[in-house]
Amino acid sequence: MVALLENETCRKIRERMLKAFMDVIILAILTKESPMSGYDLIRFINNRFHILLSSGTVYSALYSMERNRLISGMLRRRKKVYKLTHKGENTLKAISKANQKILEFMRTIFEISG
Repeated sequence: MVALLENETCRKIRERMLKAFMDVIILAILTKESPMSGYDLIRFINNRFHILLSSGTVYSALYSMERNRLISGMLRRRKKVYKLTHKGENTLKAISKANQKILEFMRTIFEISG
């Protein structure tokens, strides 16, 4: 019973983290797999993290990122696909450079409970 509770808790935390970092995850995926549709991103995330996100979660992030010019969308064979913009590439580079600081911050969060 305790093991099931721990697994469910871990799954919920992973899902919350995926949603919190959705923009970063999408930028990273589009760096390697560009261009992709929203459906392709959902499938990629599910295959990689074993969490099925709703289309509303992913498309909301895509629309916001497009408004902020981090990605651009274009129609390709009746579906919209997205690719990184120059601003999106620079944003991901800045995040990558801050990687160690981000990890340290996350570590301090988990040290509170430990």
